[in-house]
Amino acid sequence: MTQDDLTGSCLCGAVTFSIADSFELFHLCHCLQCRKTTGTAHASNLFTTPDNIRWHTGEDVLARYDVEGRTISNVFCNRCGSRMPYLSLSGKALVVPAGSLDQTPSLEPIANIFWPERAAWYEAAMAAPTFVEFAD
Repeated sequence: MTQDDLTGSCLCGAVTFSIADSFELFHLCHCLQCRKTTGTAHASNLFTTPDNIRWHTGEDVLARYDVEGRTISNVFCNRCGSRMPYLSLSGKALVVPAGSLDQTPSLEPIANIFWPERAAWYEAAMAAPTFVEFAD
């Protein structure tokens, strides 16, 4: 691991990995399929070269679901359900869910893609008040 490496893990800690902080793209995808696979307003995915990962633990507990008829996949820890990095179906990119990283990557989001498919409540969510903890 070098000083430019980031670490990542799942919620339960069964899966751990390291990855060089060298991402080409950082997209927030608002398509229906990404909203369904994440259960959130958008997927926050970084893209890098296929060999830019070193699995430390838990590669054997990863499960994969490929969305039929699309190039979207969902790879997750089969113990806690956290989304984990995966090789794209084309084999040309490693897709890294930004939330799986333990540190902040140097690349910031560069695009909101499939914007017309965004959740109807997305703008209201971005304008909602913020709190340090649970709101009353």
